[in-house]
Amino acid sequence: MHKKIRQKGLLSPLLAAICLIITACTAQAQHVYRFDIKEDIGPNAWRQVKNAYAKAEEAKVDMVLIEMNTFGGMVNFADSIRSRILDSPLETVVFINHNAASAGALISLASDRIYMSKGSSIGAASVVDQTGQLLPEKHQSYMRGLMRATAEAKGRDPQVAEAFVDGDVDLPNIKPAGKILTLTSTEAVDIGLAEAEASSVADVLSAEGMGSARVTTHQVTTIDRIISFLINPAVSGILILLIIGGIYFEMQTPGIGFALIVAIIAAALFFAPLYIQGLADNWEIALFVAGIVLILLELFVIPGFGVAGILGIICLVCGLAFSMVVNDYFDFSIAEPGMLFNSFLLVIASMVVATILMVIFGKSLLNTRAFKRLVLQDEQRSAAGYTSSKVNLEMVNKEGVAKTVLRPSGKVEIEGKWYDAVALDGFIDIGEDVYVEKHENYNLFVRKKRTS
Repeated sequence: MHKKIRQKGLLSPLLAAICLIITACTAQAQHVYRFDIKEDIGPNAWRQVKNAYAKAEEAKVDMVLIEMNTFGGMVNFADSIRSRILDSPLETVVFINHNAASAGALISLASDRIYMSKGSSIGAASVVDQTGQLLPEKHQSYMRGLMRATAEAKGRDPQVAEAFVDGDVDLPNIKPAGKILTLTSTEAVDIGLAEAEASSVADVLSAEGMGSARVTTHQVTTIDRIISFLINPAVSGILILLIIGGIYFEMQTPGIGFALIVAIIAAALFFAPLYIQGLADNWEIALFVAGIVLILLELFVIPGFGVAGILGIICLVCGLAFSMVVNDYFDFSIAEPGMLFNSFLLVIASMVVATILMVIFGKSLLNTRAFKRLVLQDEQRSAAGYTSSKVNLEMVNKEGVAKTVLRPSGKVEIEGKWYDAVALDGFIDIGEDVYVEKHENYNLFVRKKRTS
């Protein structure tokens, strides 16, 4: 009898210890993937969310934890983020650490549970322009519907979500009539929008029963940082300066190649991150290239300055501006209000500044020591024994016809043969009669044939 009692007495602590070990192992097996949204909602935030969820789903974590502190941003990117959260099979918990305003409120509503630090707030999601003025009803109506649908998808009160946008929504004892709803952490907990107040991420994990879970923090890569830097409007403006300046200097000093390389690199740095972020599309890049081609045709092929040149400038400006704005071809309604105007303003201002700088510093820059190092400066003078070609005196005074526009160089036909020629008159149109005045450097120098 005593032996059985002693064995039972030993068995109970052993079972308790086994249970503790199993519980600990189970807790350690839990995995949380964490990342922050602590910036304006835009292409960078959207890229981070996409990458974070891709890694979290690949790792098959138990929960995604987002620590949020944002005053809002672009509605279209906020919609993309909330859709990604709703579509994910993973549970998502948002910890609002200070602010979840506007677009941040929409993203928070897409999560499974919300926690808030003391003193935090959520709401004020009306759609405004760059100056903070409310936009027309169609924008507010879209946002109200988006907030309601998101709240309903997660079992939250759709009226509360709609009140974040519309002051006319009647919520007695929650907000004054005619005022857009913004909730403090205490108010959000009281009406059941938030689970509880928490002072830290550790508190949130404990409340979720994952105090011992393994937490993986999303790491922002070097490529992400570079992309974020390049799509900064100030950097975009500098790249546009380099594009325009490179094209200008290439035309001023044809054949050196360096200025053209600068323009190509600047264009690549401008378009590549925008393309990766989903802003620039193929047709916008093609529009930019078409603009460059039209301008070059106007300068070197088509006489005068007319339709091709004007169309080229329009295509170039539109290609650069459109690529910085979310659109569906020429439908810009999905972009943040005012973004299209700001993009055009940035492009035009950069081009004006580039033109001014080229006029003021263009000639002096070409003569600087640093620039000359990039260009072949040695001259092969005849006094040193160099000669480019033998002068063919038999060609002098012979007559022919311009086969291409000479502006000033082009092709002429003399006695059934085509020759490279340079117009001493500056410009000779195709089909005009010419005569050879001199021959040197493998080129014929011609003038228009005068009619008596």
